[in-house]
Amino acid sequence: MGLLVMILGLVLFLGIHVLTSLRDLRAGLVKAMGEGVYKGVYSLVSFAGLALIIWGFGHYRATGWIDIWTPPTAFKHITVALMLPAVILVVASYIRGRIYTTLKHPMLAGVKLWAFAHLLANGDLGSIILFGSFLAWAVYDRISLKRRSDAGAPPIPVGGPTNDLIAIAVGVVVYLALAFAFHPVVIGVPVMGA
Repeated sequence: MGLLVMILGLVLFLGIHVLTSLRDLRAGLVKAMGEGVYKGVYSLVSFAGLALIIWGFGHYRATGWIDIWTPPTAFKHITVALMLPAVILVVASYIRGRIYTTLKHPMLAGVKLWAFAHLLANGDLGSIILFGSFLAWAVYDRISLKRRSDAGAPPIPVGGPTNDLIAIAVGVVVYLALAFAFHPVVIGVPVMGA
């Protein structure tokens, strides 16, 4: 049951995010609904999808775990190491500097790194579906961005190397909070757990 709910959540969450890459369809919906209503529906569907992903994955982990393979312990250490740059990349998409100008889409690079790292450390079916879906979406979205004529979002000012230092500092703080507070408390798995 939990796995099906998680998959439904993935369809909603990633489906609405794929919709933004279909610029003509999105423009038609915005025109028909109005921008405010479109953004409200978009946010509601995203939130509902995320809630279903979280609930479904939690329920699956508690009641229906399906092992596919057992990752070597070293992969868990690699995952912990990869998560620091993944978090910094996500932060750098908002605190824009040279990291942003070099990568162009650090948010997607961070999501890809996050998903790949978690695929290394988790060999169960639910994790493979969850992280594999996010990885596939991030790859798809990066490819679709190359074909779009517009950026799709309001511009955020780009600074210089100082912004990179700020992004790295904020990224380290967020990484530590995720590793030592969020992951063990919310996910229920210590970062360096057994």
